[in-house]
Amino acid sequence: MSLLPRTAEEFSSAEYWERFFFKKRGEKAFEWYGDYNKLCGVLHKYIKVQDKVLVVGCGNSELSEQMYDVGYKNLTNIDISETVVAHMNQRNAQRRPDLTFQQVDATQTPYEDASYQAALDKGTLDAMASEEEGALARNMLTEVGRVLSVGGRYVCVTLAQESVIKLAVEHFVQLGWAVRLHCLQEESGKEEDSFALPVFVLVCTKFRQPMPMPILEMCLGEDGAPARLTQVAELLSAVREQQAYSVLKKRLRTSTDASSNLSLTLCHTKTGLPRYTLTVQDSAPGAKVPRSNQFAIFIVPQGSETAWLYCSSEGRRQLAASANFRRLVIVAMHRNQEYTDMQAVQAELSPMVMDLAPPGMPANQQVNTHKQCRFLSVGGSLGWREEVSQGVSELSGEYCVENVRGEDGELYRRLVFLANAAFLVQSESRLVSPNTASSHKKKTKRKVKPTAPPTTSTASLSVDSGFLCCAHHEVMVAGLTMLGVGTPQNKGVAVSVLLVGLGGGGLPQFLRDFVPNVTVEVVELDPAVLQVAKEWFGFRPDDRLTVTIGDGLERICALEKRVSGHLFDAIMFDVDSKDSTVGMSCPPAAFVETSILQKVSNLLTARGVFMLNLVCRDSVLRKSVLERVSAVFPSILSRKIEGEVNEVLLCTRGEKETSDAAGILQTLNQAGKSLQSALCSNRTETSSSPHIDIAGLLKDLKVE
Repeated sequence: MSLLPRTAEEFSSAEYWERFFFKKRGEKAFEWYGDYNKLCGVLHKYIKVQDKVLVVGCGNSELSEQMYDVGYKNLTNIDISETVVAHMNQRNAQRRPDLTFQQVDATQTPYEDASYQAALDKGTLDAMASEEEGALARNMLTEVGRVLSVGGRYVCVTLAQESVIKLAVEHFVQLGWAVRLHCLQEESGKEEDSFALPVFVLVCTKFRQPMPMPILEMCLGEDGAPARLTQVAELLSAVREQQAYSVLKKRLRTSTDASSNLSLTLCHTKTGLPRYTLTVQDSAPGAKVPRSNQFAIFIVPQGSETAWLYCSSEGRRQLAASANFRRLVIVAMHRNQEYTDMQAVQAELSPMVMDLAPPGMPANQQVNTHKQCRFLSVGGSLGWREEVSQGVSELSGEYCVENVRGEDGELYRRLVFLANAAFLVQSESRLVSPNTASSHKKKTKRKVKPTAPPTTSTASLSVDSGFLCCAHHEVMVAGLTMLGVGTPQNKGVAVSVLLVGLGGGGLPQFLRDFVPNVTVEVVELDPAVLQVAKEWFGFRPDDRLTVTIGDGLERICALEKRVSGHLFDAIMFDVDSKDSTVGMSCPPAAFVETSILQKVSNLLTARGVFMLNLVCRDSVLRKSVLERVSAVFPSILSRKIEGEVNEVLLCTRGEKETSDAAGILQTLNQAGKSLQSALCSNRTETSSSPHIDIAGLLKDLKVE
C-alpha cells in the first residue's frame, strides 16, 4: 500500500518561492530543475529517440547536449536571445555539429503545423508566465499546440508555482488534451546544499478529438502509479502538498526545534483517506541523549490517540523526554482504516519516516536497519478499536460510538465528535460483563500492558455505572463534601443538583445511584447526545434524574426568573465550547460572564456550591475568568487534573479564608470520609460499587 503525504502546515507559495527559488538563481547554467541524469527516466518515457523534438527556450542549459550524446539527433533548439544562440552554437560546433540552435520567438515560430512529435520545455513556461499577466505563456502554449502532431506531447520541466501550473493545465484541459504531472524525488546530497522544492514534469498529450471529460493524473516519482483526479483544483492541491512536504523534509533534515510540533498526515493513495498522522517532537535543548538514541517512531495504540500524553503538546514533550531520543515521531492511526499487525504497519511506514530523520542521519535506509533508529510501541500491539454506531448531530456534526481497549487492559465505550480536528472524546464509560457489574472491584492504577480484542462479544457487555472515567467528574463528586453529604447531621437531608451538559450520562447517573436523597436535573442542548446516552451508555432517567433539552443559559435565566424560586444545592457546568478560536474549550465564554454567574449564585441554597469544569490554555484568559468568578463567589477551591488541562473550581458565597487553608482542607477531609461511606452504603443490588477515592481527590485541593 502506498501513502501520500499531506502536511498539516499551511503552505504559502509566495513565501517559499521567494526563499528557495528566486534568491538562489545564479548566472551560471541554470540547472536548478535538474540535469539529464535526474530527468532522463521521465524524458525517455515520453520522448522517443527518433522523435522530432522542439526544445523551447533552451537557454544555456546542458540538457539538449546531454540528450544528443545519448542518441537524440532530431533536436531543434530555440531561444529568443541572440547571445545565447551564438554561444551555444559555438560551444557545440566541434563535438556536436548536427546540434543547432536558432534565434526564434517561441510565441511566433516559423515551423509548419503538426511538424514535431514532442516539445520540451525546461523552465521556459515558469519564466514566461510571470510576464504580461501570463499572456506570453498562453501564446507560447498555443504555438506549441499548433506545431505538435496528433499524439505529440508537450513535456515541461517546472517548479510548478501555482499560478504557472494552473495556467498551463487549464489551457490544455480546455483543448481536451490529457494532462499528467510527475513529482520527482529530490536528489540526495548534502542537506544544507539541496534544493527545497521538488521538480515536476508536466506531460500534456494531444488527441485527435478533444476528450469530453478532463484527464488529470498525478504521479509520485518517474515510475509512480498515476492517481486520477477529477478537477484542476484537486491537481493544484496535490502539487501544494508535495511542495509543502519537500519543504518540511528539508526543514527537518537540517535543523531541530523542540517547540515546533510539526505534523504530517499520510493518506491512502487510492482512496485519499487519512491513514496516519505523524507529529515530530525533538528533544529539549541541552538534553543528554545517548548517541545510540537518535531517532524513534512511536506508534500509538488504536483508541489511545486522544489521550493527553499523545495529543497535547505538553504530553508529547513528556513522552519524548521519557523515551530520550533526539527526535521522536509520534504516529496515530486513523478510524475507518484496517491495520493487519504491528509488523505490517512498520513496513508501511518505514520507507517514508526516514525522510523525517534528524540532521546527519541517512535518508535512504529503513527503520530498524540503522542502529540509531527504531520503532517503539506499547506492549508491541496495535491496540483494538470497534465502531458500534455512527450518526450526525445537527449541532455537533458527525459522531461515532466506539469500543476500545485502554492501556490498562480494560474495555471502554466512547462518544467521539468527528468534526473536531482532534476527534474530541465527548464521553467515556467503562464496560463490564454482567457477572462483574455488581462486584466490589476497586479502581486500580492503570498499567501499560499488551492490548488485544475481547475474547467475547461486546454486545453482552454493559456500562459500569460506578466507574467515572473522567477525573474532573470524580472531583465534582468529591466536591459534595462541601455540602456535608453523608455526615450524621445531614442524614436524610435532600440534595438537589443542576448539571449543564449530559454527555454519555455517566456523571448524573453516578449521582443518582450513589448520593443519598439526591435529585438531578440535567440540561442538554443536543437531542442527539441524549439519544446516544440512552442507546449506548445505559442512561436511564427517572423521577430523581430528569433531562431538559435546551440551552443551558436560557434554562438558568428561566429558573432564576421564577417567582417561587428553584434553589439547588449544587450547580455544575460541564459543557464544552464549539468555538476553537478562543483559548478556552470548557465552558463557552458566555457561561462565565458576570451576569450568568450572578444568576447561578441566586439559584443556590445558602450552603450551595458552584462547580465549574474549566479548560483554559490562555493564562491571561484564565486569570480573567477567576476574577469574575471570585467577584461573585469569594471562596474558591481548585483542583488540577493530573495529566490534563482541566481544572475544577469549587465555589461558594462564603467569606474567603486564606489564613487557615490547612484547617479548611482538614475539615473537608473529615467530611470526605462520611461521603465515601455514604456512597458505598447507598449502592443498589443492580449497581456496582463506586470506584472513587474521595480522600485522595480532596488532598490536592488548592485555595484560590
